[in-house]
Amino acid sequence: MALYVYKFGGTSVGTPERIKAVAERVKQARDAGDQIVVVVSAMSGETNRLVGLAKQMQEQPTDREMDVLLSTGEQVTISLLTMALHSIDCDACSYTGSQVKILTDSSHTKARIRDIDVSKMHDDLQAGKVVVVAGFQGVDENGNITTLGRGGSDTTAVALAAALKADECLIYTDVDGVYTTDPRVVPKARRLDKITFEEMLEMASLGSKVLQIRSVEFAGKYNVALRVLSSFSEGKGTLITYEESEMERALISGIAFNRDEAKLTLTGVPDLPGVASKILGPIAADNIEVDMIVQNVGENGTTDFTFTVNRNDYLRARALLDTLCVDLGGKQVSGDNSIVKVSIVGVGMRSHAGIASTMFKVLADESINIQMISTSEIKISVVIDEKYLELAVRSLHHAFGLDKE
Repeated sequence: MALYVYKFGGTSVGTPERIKAVAERVKQARDAGDQIVVVVSAMSGETNRLVGLAKQMQEQPTDREMDVLLSTGEQVTISLLTMALHSIDCDACSYTGSQVKILTDSSHTKARIRDIDVSKMHDDLQAGKVVVVAGFQGVDENGNITTLGRGGSDTTAVALAAALKADECLIYTDVDGVYTTDPRVVPKARRLDKITFEEMLEMASLGSKVLQIRSVEFAGKYNVALRVLSSFSEGKGTLITYEESEMERALISGIAFNRDEAKLTLTGVPDLPGVASKILGPIAADNIEVDMIVQNVGENGTTDFTFTVNRNDYLRARALLDTLCVDLGGKQVSGDNSIVKVSIVGVGMRSHAGIASTMFKVLADESINIQMISTSEIKISVVIDEKYLELAVRSLHHAFGLDKE
């Protein structure tokens, strides 16, 4: 008897009809003898609706109350799916994150999972029930409802699969796997049969919306077999695996991009040891994640410091930087929230030289200026002006042969 964790995203449960279709799929698997845990997101559009309601009450609601509000979206879905399963004679039981006891830290809206109590789920599975769990949410040690950030249902599913030692975690979404890039930008993008955890982690961190980065981290850390499939069509999807040796490695596996980028620069700060810590310390203390960082060579005793943050954190980070500029004796703060990050990813880079120069030449040939560069063993990222995003992605996709079968 195999144990599977299924995760269905918002579009997969977006209407009563789709919820009923999910119920049929789950019942079929249960009737085949498998033990099934289902993790669901809020119905598509519901989270945005709830955010809109909150904005009508208060311009800047507290993170704690936003967690209380947003967690209700998944609660609706688990109850409706459980009802749909009951209607087709499939025994099931629904649980919120706090009922399962998905214990998290207290970082509201961005909580991290610390522990999961699987005892209730094991009892239900042994009794032949399907267990339906609300994704995206948990509870801290003080009993406060917490949420895991956008896309957190993926993390819930993988964490449950790890805790339950599931045979596989199946992520059902509105796409049929992981593609070389977003097919909406490059129609010739191809679905990958397999991709390594390492590559998927980079793709997720660099803007690929197929999986949340923390879910891939969990899967890699606990060696959870992870597969991305479509809720709306049959197929094997994409398997995320450690076994890169099984694959004939392509030079580049994919092109990732992230529109949610903003850049901040603090110019003319004293070029002294510890200045980076003095700038980034308060940013980190406000729970703002910094991505790419560039510090210019000091000149005349001063230096310029540039970093990128998520576009949603731009105004908050800029306000902090304005204060720091005064405290540190800097010259000025400037920012740009109309930039994007474009990245090429592939473990095949390890054994091939000249990848960076090829990337830079392709962009230069299209007259696209590179503002920042970041590299690792298996990825190269550049920051460019937002208006060049699609041109850059299409050009790189073609240049590295990703549109070839």
